[in-house]
Amino acid sequence: MRAFTLIGTAMAALILAGCTGGAKEPTSTTETPTTGQTADFKVALLTPGPVSDAGWSAMAYDGLKAIERDMGAEINNQEAKDTQIKDAMRSYAQKGYRLVFGHGFEYNEPAIEVAKDFPNTIFVSSSGGQTADNVGAFRFYLEQGFYLAGYMAGLSSKSGKVATIGGDDVPSIRSTFKAFKAGAEAAKPGITVIEVFTGSGQDIAKAKQATLGAISEGADFVIHQANAAAQGVFDACKERGVWAFGANLNQNDNPSGVVVASATIVAGPAFLNLAKSVKDGTFKGGIALMGMDQGAIDFVVNPALQDKLSPEVVTAVEETRAKILSGELTVAKDEF
Repeated sequence: MRAFTLIGTAMAALILAGCTGGAKEPTSTTETPTTGQTADFKVALLTPGPVSDAGWSAMAYDGLKAIERDMGAEINNQEAKDTQIKDAMRSYAQKGYRLVFGHGFEYNEPAIEVAKDFPNTIFVSSSGGQTADNVGAFRFYLEQGFYLAGYMAGLSSKSGKVATIGGDDVPSIRSTFKAFKAGAEAAKPGITVIEVFTGSGQDIAKAKQATLGAISEGADFVIHQANAAAQGVFDACKERGVWAFGANLNQNDNPSGVVVASATIVAGPAFLNLAKSVKDGTFKGGIALMGMDQGAIDFVVNPALQDKLSPEVVTAVEETRAKILSGELTVAKDEF
């Protein structure tokens, strides 16, 4: 069996299926300026959780580092949630940051409010439906990857039950879970999809208990949108001997050894293209969507676990992915 890979191509827009994290106090990490950087171009990233989460926030941080590396920009990252968001946005704008990126659905509305006072700063959020001249929203079509994960789970499940484990209950996460369910039902009509939200993208213990509960109900494949708490999902799967899917970043090498495949976002080229449009003045407020056909979404099977999936399953998933790429199959997504 061969692993699924999708080579990232140059991206003309950005999309992010936004997720949220836990309620930590904001911490700020100022990066060392790149040699030769242009002092007039500074980019900030607000994340809902730590960029060390090996998932949602880490994926965005990879994109931020690509901007630093390729454009010589001065970059900064800060965790900010709820009432912290607008203050963080204002602070960066006051310091002359040209681009402030909020990595989640929850950053869209605050950006609309703050942007009115800072016309020279561009604010972009991961998903969200509100835009302005200096406010954009974009999302990766991660539903496509989740659909393929659900399809693989449906074909492979012996119990006829699979599960989705979320942290915060937000529209963007629900949309990916709906896609997973649609894929599972397409593969195995009548399959049961157990859905659980813990209310925290940081609490590993809660994620583990939620996963153990779903496994006790019969789930033998589990996918998550749990951010830093994903380790709890993987730990529970290892403890009970069931398979898991990674999300956002390629998590196939997780030490648990249970991640059979990952629905991933290829962030670097997309973030870089956004930053270039801001720097050269061509950015226009709007909502952009990018999927597998642009190389922004991938579904990667863990080569170390290839022998755990039947060749028939691999072939069926490959054929389904080909249909998504060609446009023959459109994966449903919520608008928010």
